[in-house]
Amino acid sequence: MNRAEKAALQLQAVAVLRMLKETRTYEELSEVTGLPAGDLNRYVNGHVLPGTDRASEVVEAVGRDALADELLARVEFDDEGYVDNSGVVFDQSFLDLVAPVAAETFEFESPDVVLTAATDGITLGAAMASFFDARLAYAKKSKETAVEEFIESRQRLASGIELTYYLPASAIDAGDTVLVVDDLIRSGETQELLLDIALQADADVTGVFTLIAVGDKGMERAREITDAPVGALTTFE
Repeated sequence: MNRAEKAALQLQAVAVLRMLKETRTYEELSEVTGLPAGDLNRYVNGHVLPGTDRASEVVEAVGRDALADELLARVEFDDEGYVDNSGVVFDQSFLDLVAPVAAETFEFESPDVVLTAATDGITLGAAMASFFDARLAYAKKSKETAVEEFIESRQRLASGIELTYYLPASAIDAGDTVLVVDDLIRSGETQELLLDIALQADADVTGVFTLIAVGDKGMERAREITDAPVGALTTFE
């Protein structure tokens, strides 16, 4: 890890601690992190940065649990099991904290392209692309008028509805590494189409990440397609 990477990790840890501090005292934050309250005070107030070992622990372990708890508090389910995650996907500052935690937790390799689906996946995709300094590409259910060449992936669902996604062919180059992300995975159908788009582009998939997994079906479906890491910030049964 070079000096710039160490500094970025330290700043990410401080951002996580500041988010936690919004709803906790330093004593409560100490119980969550296992770090002394005095040290936490100095980190949160910018007087000193945590060492790299502490920073990594905060981002990977404490960060994931804390962000998962925060996500749970923002997500609502209706009586039919549909998810309202607008309190998450509309908060770019929260998603900016998710990106480094996901990268540390699931050990995603740095991709050339972050690929997602319009529209709810775009804000998460932007956060992940910014963190990795990668390009962002998002597939849509309709073709853009001025684009001449597309990568197209389609699938007939169990309900009989045909789902199709289109991505401008210039968005991914052959040999690119691609991280597939989305806000939610349930059946895995959307993720399967995104993975198919990456494979059609002759790209290498470095991982699949989602904020919310509803059950295990979608995650298992993704793992059947790729050997790359597949992870979710939190899972609902």
